Parts: sequence; C-alpha cells; structure tokens
Amino acid sequence: MNISGNVMNIVDIAEKKMDVVIEHLQIELKNIRTGRANPSILDGVTVEVYGTQMRLRDIATVASPESRQILITPFDVSNTSAIGKAIETSDMGFRPIVDANAVRINIPQMDESIRKEMVKQCKKKGEDCKIGIRNVRRECNDYVKKQKVDGEIPEDVMKSLEKRVQDLTDKFCRTADEFAEKKEKEVLSI
Repeated sequence: MNISGNVMNIVDIAEKKMDVVIEHLQIELKNIRTGRANPSILDGVTVEVYGTQMRLRDIATVASPESRQILITPFDVSNTSAIGKAIETSDMGFRPIVDANAVRINIPQMDESIRKEMVKQCKKKGEDCKIGIRNVRRECNDYVKKQKVDGEIPEDVMKSLEKRVQDLTDKFCRTADEFAEKKEKEVLSI
C-alpha cells in the first residue's frame, strides 16, 4: 500500500480506499441475476469485434423491454452474431436468440436451487468486500505502527488513529452487509 503524506490523513486515506471497495461490491452485485431482466447483468460481457475485445455496452444498446427479456441492439448490425456468440460463451448460462438486427435473451424463471445459488453469490461477494475493507484497516494500522516505531508519532496518537480506522472498518462492513442483504432480498422476491 502506498501511503504518503501526513499521518493524520491516514483516516481519510482509509475512508477513500474503503469507499472504492464498496463501489466494487455494488458493481459485482449488479451482475448477480435476479428474477427480472436487468440489462446491467451483461456489463461484464466483452465481444470480439474489429480485431479487439470491446465491452458490450460500447458496441450496442442494452435494454429490457419486458420483465423477462433483454434486447441488445448493435450500433453496427454486422456485429450481431459476434454479440450472440460472446453471450453464449460467457458463464452466464443464457441462450441468446440472434435476429437480423438484434439479439434477444429470454430470462428463464429462476427455480429455488438457482435462487439459493444466487444468494450464496451475494453472501460471498459481501464477505469478499469485508475482507477488502479489513485489508485496508490492516495496511493503515501497519503504517501507523511503523510511524510509532520510527518515533514520528506518540503512542496515544497511534491508538487514536487505530480506533478511528476501526470505527471506519465497522461502518463500511455494515454497509457491505446492507448491500448484500438488499440484493439477496431482490433475488428471493418472485
């Protein structure tokens, strides 16, 4: 971890880094499937076009005209089959229907086993996020302890900074739990 600057800024640095971890969790949770068609579940799909890998959103419009269907309309219709192939080979398990000018994905009804698997993914993503938050805490505390050992700060300042970083850790872990639980409820709603 590259922490530079005033040791008092360590709390601000910790907060910014923990914010980034939470933002990553939100992106990850968007990609978890629910019972409704959500265009953002395709955000991670890349398509090989023009000799390079491009994000699906950069080469097509992705919309949800119905609650159980996603419609992908390429900006260049010659990319339609490449989009269909990319979605089919992704690990999402969708069977795209390639028309002349668009790709359609019918979202199947989720059965109980699929819902449970999606809830497990939500929990795992939440736990991974909390691990990331704790890693930020550890790195910040290590930095503060090094400052103490080097004689740059007294012990009471070190303890105060460690407590403030711990308070941030607790706050961000609660936020991660809230986001994961919200997504779990979304997955379980029929």
